[in-house]
Amino acid sequence: MHPVFAAPAASAVPITFVTASSWAGQKDKLDAPARAFADAAGFEPKAGRHLLLPATDGGLAGILFGLEDADASFKDPFLPGSLPSQLPAGTYRFANAPHDARLATLAFALGAYKFTRYRKPDNKEIRLVASDGVDAADLSRIVEGVTLARDLVNTPANDMGPAELHEAARLLAERHGAWLEAVVGENLLIQNFPLIHAVGRASSRPPRLIDLRWGDKVHPKVTLVGKGVCFDTGGLDLKPESAMLIMKKDMGGAAATLALAHMIMDRGLKVRLRVLIPAVENAVSGSAFRPLDVYPSRKGLNVEIGNTDAEGRLVLADALALADEEEPELLIDMGTLTGAARVALGPELPPFYTSDEKLAADVDRLAKSERDPVWRLPLWPPYDSMLDSKVADVNNVSASSFAGSITCALFLQRFVSKAKAWAHFDVYAWNPSTKPARPEGGECQAARLLYALLAQRYG
Repeated sequence: MHPVFAAPAASAVPITFVTASSWAGQKDKLDAPARAFADAAGFEPKAGRHLLLPATDGGLAGILFGLEDADASFKDPFLPGSLPSQLPAGTYRFANAPHDARLATLAFALGAYKFTRYRKPDNKEIRLVASDGVDAADLSRIVEGVTLARDLVNTPANDMGPAELHEAARLLAERHGAWLEAVVGENLLIQNFPLIHAVGRASSRPPRLIDLRWGDKVHPKVTLVGKGVCFDTGGLDLKPESAMLIMKKDMGGAAATLALAHMIMDRGLKVRLRVLIPAVENAVSGSAFRPLDVYPSRKGLNVEIGNTDAEGRLVLADALALADEEEPELLIDMGTLTGAARVALGPELPPFYTSDEKLAADVDRLAKSERDPVWRLPLWPPYDSMLDSKVADVNNVSASSFAGSITCALFLQRFVSKAKAWAHFDVYAWNPSTKPARPEGGECQAARLLYALLAQRYG
């Protein structure tokens, strides 16, 4: 169980949720000193407001926390995620029901996250007793997965290169009894992963393809592919300083796939799971791949390099081709692919692509219910010609500045032909600012909704 969750205890401090319409009734239930204190403090039951109520012995009697009214046009079930940063150390419980007890509990746990690898933690321990009817064990595995992803993304590239990402996958495999191997360095060429090798060869840290497998072979094959570019300079098409600043997050797709893999394995879902992570650093040196170079791919397609800063789709292409060879029932890839996706939808709403209508409907439904938002964009066939090359089968980028996320998805689609269903998620993997349950820094996007989907299909 994740340490944020506590066993039931009589000493747990109650958190009472109030709204503008319920405040009068809730206030009447307080004892006279608490009512007087709330009045003196000028407490208003606005969404996100809180008040610490003192006990007569000088301790903490309870917490008031404001939510939106039940009939509000928008209700944020993650608002309670702001509480851990505002409360003193202690163990808490919900005294009454928020809008969604499960998501509020999850939000509280996610809001307690801190990245402390490089600085002394404040040792303030915040814990929560899960409400009756809330599956704390299931929420615990979700929080553990998200914590793993956040920690991986937040770790700077000097401590999170291809080898370190490989080690993170090894530790996860060891924990769950999974099988793990990796194809490293020049062996990528020997075993026919030329695009992964081309992108990673300029770095002093050898590129690799990490391969994790778990589950009974008789179960349906589910394969996850995560972009593991541990730092992206842009290559010879060098990024400007502002665009390079948070490129330690460019392995956020790999982090999310490992988070999802943990949830799947910890739950024991009835799938034959495979996780493929092409882990590279897109560096600059004399051996860097160049604009207008042409490289073969595992699929057999020759790829012209229109831009070395569109490297993520190259490493995913070889990994997707390998995954596709097994004809999985479900193939999902995640990566921090395009700035175009952020221009279109911002950092909080990753686009996803699939031609499977049932899968699209399930993703959309669970994105809403899990509050793990994504938005479907089309695999628009007329744009496929934007990737035409005069010297090769395909260019890795369009000559146009239009539809960058869509053309990236169309590029990846060329490497998937046998999987029964495929979906591509163009995630951002970063919170630009702190919001309830979502501290500034690395973020695990789309994994929670995909876990819910897989749990429904294969639980």
